Amino acid sequence: MLDRRNVLKTLAAAPIFGSLAALQSWGNEYQAKENRRPRVAAIYTSFTYRSHAHVILENFLQPFLFCGEVTDPGVEVVSFYRDQTPAGDMTDAVAKEYGIPVFKTIRDALCVGGTELAVDAVLSIGEHGSYPRNEFGQIMYPRKRFFDEIIAVMKEADRYVPIFNDKHLSYRTDWAEEMLETANSLGIPFLAGSSVPLAERQPNIEIRKGAKIEEAVSIHGGPVESYDFHALEVLQSMVEHRRGGETGIKRITFYEGEQIYQAAKAGIFDWELVDAAMTAELGHSIEQLGKLEGETEITPHAIVLEYLDGFKATVLRAGRSDVRWNFACRLKGNKKPLATSFYVGPWNNRNLFKALSHAIQVHFRTGTPPYPVERTYFVSGILDAAMKARKAPGHPLHTNQLHYRYQASDFSHVRENGDSWKIITEDIPQPPGFNNGTPAKDQ
Repeated sequence: MLDRRNVLKTLAAAPIFGSLAALQSWGNEYQAKENRRPRVAAIYTSFTYRSHAHVILENFLQPFLFCGEVTDPGVEVVSFYRDQTPAGDMTDAVAKEYGIPVFKTIRDALCVGGTELAVDAVLSIGEHGSYPRNEFGQIMYPRKRFFDEIIAVMKEADRYVPIFNDKHLSYRTDWAEEMLETANSLGIPFLAGSSVPLAERQPNIEIRKGAKIEEAVSIHGGPVESYDFHALEVLQSMVEHRRGGETGIKRITFYEGEQIYQAAKAGIFDWELVDAAMTAELGHSIEQLGKLEGETEITPHAIVLEYLDGFKATVLRAGRSDVRWNFACRLKGNKKPLATSFYVGPWNNRNLFKALSHAIQVHFRTGTPPYPVERTYFVSGILDAAMKARKAPGHPLHTNQLHYRYQASDFSHVRENGDSWKIITEDIPQPPGFNNGTPAKDQ
């Protein structure tokens, strides 16, 4: 809907009409253009049950719950590109059900079968599928290749539309930097990152801009690299609000197994923060990280980050739980740590993607990223360095490439507040297939 300022600007730019009918015709055409749903190309690596393509697209093609309200996606997915076709691929079935053409190249998907760019936004999901790992254990997902091919089509058309890149930009810091610089130089609204920072916080803590944070921990319960990324995004989404904003990291150290407890005893990180973060989730503290009650035993690891401004933080793996996302920090002058657990809703992490889908749709409709892509660029570099530091556990890795500044923004308007889980509750079975579980209106 147009506000008074935009109405005046629109009328000032309007042509001179010879009749009322001509004016009405122009007005109807203009309003139709204003109300048109942005056309989206979905580019993905793999589309199987519970893959990221599945749990994002089901909230793009169906109404979904966000903060307890049934929400229309407000966009129209008009094309698919799949990079791989594994067993259980859902592409053809979903494409048939929703009348979406599937193309063999990214270019054709962005042109929707034509000769020039024919979409208003691009959803790039480079997660899941069968891709090799490099010597550092990083999965070499083709996110940079996807980005480059998308940019090539935009350059040909000389039209630049919003892009969302799922998870970190690239497993290579130099490629992540190139992606960010390209988007900035071309004026492309660019968003990326994790779903977890958008989850409900239990309790609902807030870190105000300018807060004096001395130390923090972010804890997850999943595999190395893939879950370290999410824990790093949770960490940055909280601590980037500290006084002075983000300043960068000077050293990273990777610890594994018994090294973690030795580091805690040496005061390298504060175990009291670990207790506070785990208590937010479990209601009690823990004595060790490798074996938690009812969970498979694992080898824990820790990534200790030393920031240029004197702040320090640690990402830890505790136990084996896909839904463990805990945070704690110590504010200057406060004896008691500030802690929370990020609750993902029922059905493991599937419902996390409702808030993420909503944030992406806001980005596509407005052309304004609801939180800074610089966060995800920074985390991409941290993760890359951490996987290299893993080669020499206990030995600090100097990170001149991570001397990087950016400013946080308030993204509370795209965070889930928990009201959705009063409707979709833990006792409701997870729906099979392509169905996001939004209750029918008569329920």
